[in-house]
Amino acid sequence: MKRFLMELLLIGIRSSSAHHVCLPCCYFRVSHNSRRNVKGIFNRRYSSLPGEIKSLRTIINPDISKIRNIGIMAHIDAGKTTTTERMLYYAGYTRALGDVDDGDTVTDFMAQERERGITIQSAAVTFDWKTHRVNLIDTPGHVDFTVEVERSLRVLDGAVAVFDASAGVEAQTLTVWRQADKHHIPRICFLNKMDKSRASFSYSIESIKQKLKVKPLLLQLPIGTGKTFNGVVDLVTNEKVLWCPKPIDDDDGTVFSRDPLIPADGHELLKEARDARYALIEQVADLDDEFAELVLEVLSENLDAVPAEKKAVKSQPGVTCRPDQLNAAIRRVTLSQTAVPVLCGSALKNKGVQLLMDAITKYLPAPNECQHDFIHCYGDDLCALAFKVIHDKQRGPLVFVRIYSGTMKPQSALYNINKNCTERMSRLLLPFADQQIEIPALQAGNIALTVGLKKTATGDTIVSSKSSAAAAACRAGKESGKKHEEQEDPVLAAVEIPEPVFFCTIEPPSMAKQPDLDYALTCLQREDPSLKVKIDPDSGQTILCGMGELHIEIIHDRIKREYGIEAYLGPLQVAYRETIMQSASSSDTLDRTIGEKRNLVTAELSVHPWLGEGTMSAPLIEISDQLIEQLSKETLHAVENGIRNSCLQGPLLRFPVQDVVVALESLSVHPGTSMAMISACVSRGVQKALKQARSQVLEPVMNLEITVDEDYLSVVLADLAQRRGRIREIQNRQDSRVALASAPLAEMMGYSTALRTLTSGNATFTLELSSYEAMTPQDQNMLFNKVAGVV
Repeated sequence: MKRFLMELLLIGIRSSSAHHVCLPCCYFRVSHNSRRNVKGIFNRRYSSLPGEIKSLRTIINPDISKIRNIGIMAHIDAGKTTTTERMLYYAGYTRALGDVDDGDTVTDFMAQERERGITIQSAAVTFDWKTHRVNLIDTPGHVDFTVEVERSLRVLDGAVAVFDASAGVEAQTLTVWRQADKHHIPRICFLNKMDKSRASFSYSIESIKQKLKVKPLLLQLPIGTGKTFNGVVDLVTNEKVLWCPKPIDDDDGTVFSRDPLIPADGHELLKEARDARYALIEQVADLDDEFAELVLEVLSENLDAVPAEKKAVKSQPGVTCRPDQLNAAIRRVTLSQTAVPVLCGSALKNKGVQLLMDAITKYLPAPNECQHDFIHCYGDDLCALAFKVIHDKQRGPLVFVRIYSGTMKPQSALYNINKNCTERMSRLLLPFADQQIEIPALQAGNIALTVGLKKTATGDTIVSSKSSAAAAACRAGKESGKKHEEQEDPVLAAVEIPEPVFFCTIEPPSMAKQPDLDYALTCLQREDPSLKVKIDPDSGQTILCGMGELHIEIIHDRIKREYGIEAYLGPLQVAYRETIMQSASSSDTLDRTIGEKRNLVTAELSVHPWLGEGTMSAPLIEISDQLIEQLSKETLHAVENGIRNSCLQGPLLRFPVQDVVVALESLSVHPGTSMAMISACVSRGVQKALKQARSQVLEPVMNLEITVDEDYLSVVLADLAQRRGRIREIQNRQDSRVALASAPLAEMMGYSTALRTLTSGNATFTLELSSYEAMTPQDQNMLFNKVAGVV
């Protein structure tokens, strides 16, 4: 097949360029000043009158096939927020182009985001573009806030991966790409920052191939690089798209030309575009059988005649190609995730974003083209997933929901399956970052903001009523062949929350402020599920657990600004783990009389190291079938609670125990014994067994990527060696070097300042949790001494 296609390509190369398909110019808004300054071939079209801003109340409410739920994801500082800002401007929903450095973007509305110039929490906006409604979520790029990416991708149907064209695939790019893979989300790649001096289109494409292990579909070629970048070649339509060739004071990117390629454009550009287009056609034909038949049967005489859109091509008597053949094939390939379309541009310089918006509507899926668990069981009944909670001082908790089926209306009762409770939603809002408008109803496929749900949290499934959930469970049970008593609640898959790796104490300025601090932490935990708060049983201190130094710093700053509490943080500490190295058994008897009631329990248990693949943060509980038949459900539940509670604190340093199997050998319970006593006896028995099983401390090891000038590489590597770091690979990235390494988290405290000092500010780095690894005896003894206060 491939060889035959190549022969067809050679035939197509000889064909003339008279078959180019030219699209009518797109309609965009432009300011009065731009109209006065721009002359020549550049077309001026308006989506609304100059200076006129669209209202969210005028947003279209199209058929579900015209809805796109997308996310913008990337490594930090790749240009996600700037790209989002340009989309809102070109769609007509903002009056001016916001800038991250100026702190005036729509989606970065938190004070901490505007001060630091980074995205901290995901922000949702809704706008329309060419008869389509786009629900967009701008996600953070910093590893400390990866849970924001996780819960956003959980409810999205497609994503745009933004790349810095001078760096290609970076550390956090890999992380968010894996997250998108987990949720099976089709993607489009946008090579941003083509105007940078070190931008390299070919390097970025190669890094996508090598690091992401995907097939890039090149839909565009850049015209110029660095400061000379002024447009792209659209390989689908065989046209050149040029933005203003000379600086204009108020150039906002709304003025551009679209013309077929002609000989005057230069032999080199024509040849490069022709070869790239033929490669695109061959690649799509290899991946899509329907398009392959079109190429072989209809267009074998002239590949230039492959239609992009609008027109039909007739190459043989009685055989006519349907419109939009190439775009339709690219869409099928994108939705099947066998390849990824690649576009390029410069969001900051206002080039290429409109074409990206067109690609979103053309190639990414509509909600009715995505498959979701249990949704079909609800039919036309309401089913939605709560994926984010924020707190408003006037309106209380605001819950973001993705509606999968049915219609959501305000002033209606909703049933929360996870919490087994019914709540009344008072208002329904359409989100636009930190602004919202009230709407009367919203149909399936959309993202909304609800007011009045006091108990709903991230990951909860919301339906219209308890009977609706029961009916859906019955339908799902019939499909799976389960009996009525074996049927499970038809809940949507929840959001996976990573375990925190840092912790520190937090104290109020006075005991009178303790209730206020507790309330603030409760609200922040509900907003941010990766934030964990617990009470130390010995000291009674409040412990704050987070994903990194920046995460905890932001939480501390929010407590001060939003809740007016000058809380004090203790020193940051690393969240270690414990495990066991050998098996052990124990038995324990608890005999207590409370009042006139005797509580007598005898339990025999054994613990074993987990030898399977991966990591188990919770203990694996093994109970024989014979015991399960003998014990009641309440007793079994009490046993499981006792085992899990005993593994929350290990015998060495009281850190959580992981990778352990606990087997209940026997259990003797005196009649009338309370469930709490059974849990206490089992917990005490497991603690005894863990002490005999030769415990081991595990420390978090981080994947580290350092980008540094070659002049400073040796000093950085020497410093890493002192931090117990292991160098895995050193890569070339343009004129810089990228060191891939791993190092214990405990050794990376304050590394940002140290690296800045070592390299005079000429290096950047990213950290990501890799795994928990056993400490050497020497390092473990040093940790014991440190905890004991000896060192």
